[in-house]
Amino acid sequence: MNKVTEPTVSIVTSLYNSSPYIEEFYVRIKKAVESITDRYEIIFVNDGSPDNSLEKAIAIQQQDSKVSVIELSRNFGQHKASMTGLGYATGEYIFLVEVDLEELPEWLVDFYEKLIEEKVDVIFGVQDQRKGNFFERLSGELFYKVYNKLSDVKIPPNHITARLMTKQYVQSLLQYKERELFIGGVYELVGFNQKPFLVTKLSHSETTYSLIKKLELLVNAITSFSSKPLWLIFWTGFFVSIFSFSFILYVVFQKIFWTVAPGWTSVIASIWAVGGLLMSSIGVIGIYLKKIMEEVKERPYTTVKNVYRKYD
Repeated sequence: MNKVTEPTVSIVTSLYNSSPYIEEFYVRIKKAVESITDRYEIIFVNDGSPDNSLEKAIAIQQQDSKVSVIELSRNFGQHKASMTGLGYATGEYIFLVEVDLEELPEWLVDFYEKLIEEKVDVIFGVQDQRKGNFFERLSGELFYKVYNKLSDVKIPPNHITARLMTKQYVQSLLQYKERELFIGGVYELVGFNQKPFLVTKLSHSETTYSLIKKLELLVNAITSFSSKPLWLIFWTGFFVSIFSFSFILYVVFQKIFWTVAPGWTSVIASIWAVGGLLMSSIGVIGIYLKKIMEEVKERPYTTVKNVYRKYD
């Protein structure tokens, strides 16, 4: 292939407690991308990692002018770190992948061949079988089912970080400046022609997503892409009002025509039930208001502390 016609490829990955994997990842991704082109760049985004991931990435960068290191000022989370890295990518094709080698660097070649063959904008990895123990697989399956049931923007179950994207798609993706970022939904919201690629993701360690963290992610995902919880509150309140009005009529007629027996238990139970419903409803509305507050402040979703690259 003539060098003039070779594509330029950017590889983007984020670092957090990634020290054991960086060198091997670099060697393997370098070999993979060089089987496609020698016009490439590798971008490491250090997401406030507490180990020596940054030092190892900088050491590689000092030996290879095609490597850049973006140092964030603190930990902002994988999704926001990934979006920051994509903002620095200059290639015609951008490969986003995790550094921990559970997603194979060699997939780049397969994804590239599939993208060219299918003439699409995105090839993204989907697990043939979700990794982890029974609880991890079950909670993951429930996450996608609940999200897709409630959300207006559907996402493919068991999709992973690894994806090869065209520059046009990434430029459109970066126009989404959401502070409360659920990147899986944004991927789909951007549109374009996207195709899944079936892969087997390895498992080197237990997931860092606890049950509480998964529930928080689910709430963030649903409230970012759906107004159904607000409609659920409305209709629940509507039917509770109808029931309450009907019950008041029943009590009035009973008072007029029959003797009314004391009913403190039912009264207290009703107060607790309605009180719990009101608190839950206010909580849901509060989540939406919090999201609005975060968006209108227009704070950057990450802060870059340093950029290490040869041509600076």
